[in-house]
Amino acid sequence: MWLLNQVMDHTLDEGYEQEAARRAAEGRTGDTGRLRPWLIAGTLLIAMVITLGAAQARSSMPAVAKERRELTDRIERGTAEAERLQEEVDALRDELADREREALREEGGERAELTALLAGAVAVTGPGLEIVVDDAESVAQGLPDGGRDDSDTGRVRDRDLQRIVNGLWASGAEAIAVNGQRLTALSAIRHAGEAVLVDNRPLVPPYTIRAIGDGPALRDAFEEFERNMSSDLLTLEELREYFGIRVETSVREELRLPASAGLTLRTAQPLRTGEGNTP
Repeated sequence: MWLLNQVMDHTLDEGYEQEAARRAAEGRTGDTGRLRPWLIAGTLLIAMVITLGAAQARSSMPAVAKERRELTDRIERGTAEAERLQEEVDALRDELADREREALREEGGERAELTALLAGAVAVTGPGLEIVVDDAESVAQGLPDGGRDDSDTGRVRDRDLQRIVNGLWASGAEAIAVNGQRLTALSAIRHAGEAVLVDNRPLVPPYTIRAIGDGPALRDAFEEFERNMSSDLLTLEELREYFGIRVETSVREELRLPASAGLTLRTAQPLRTGEGNTP
């Protein structure tokens, strides 16, 4: 029984066990000694790669930063120059408008004031009528129009503004402006895509049309004009009812309309006999 216990508890002879322990210790020491040079070399190689990468990054950063700084400076200089030129253009435009108005006053004689008013050369102040027209809420919020075609949407078109302006002129308006753009006999209301242009200047809704005149009388005359419109044109009430276009009309005790920014002076002289066509 004792022998069986010894065999089970000590499977390896003590001498063999000691020799195996010695060899294992020497093997670990030997492996460490063999690996140490390679470990040092690998560490040095990694350190060298990291150092070179950092040095290259440091050397390239100033060049990139310099190019970015130069590009930023060019953009800032270009922006400042564009702003300066725009200010110069605005100043020259204002100076030209002032000289044109002065020419109207000097050459208009007794009717200079009326001529300047009709030509839109001077700002005017007085009572009048204000009409605000805006797209339908579905258009303003960018909602789909339910598949309707382009002619059947709630967007205010150039033809709608043309009809309102013509109705106000026919109703006795003395001066009209749309979103601050003074209208003259040479003004045009057009469209470019979805944008509405007044004298080639794009406007955005809501469109505020102000007309100088006797406010209540102008309103009544304009409503009468709307009732007598041709059947192929829609009134403001019909635009509101069918397409949801928002319209507000109000009489104002005082309105101020600016002078026209696109005033163009033109003159005509009679031809003498024998020059060109016979007068």
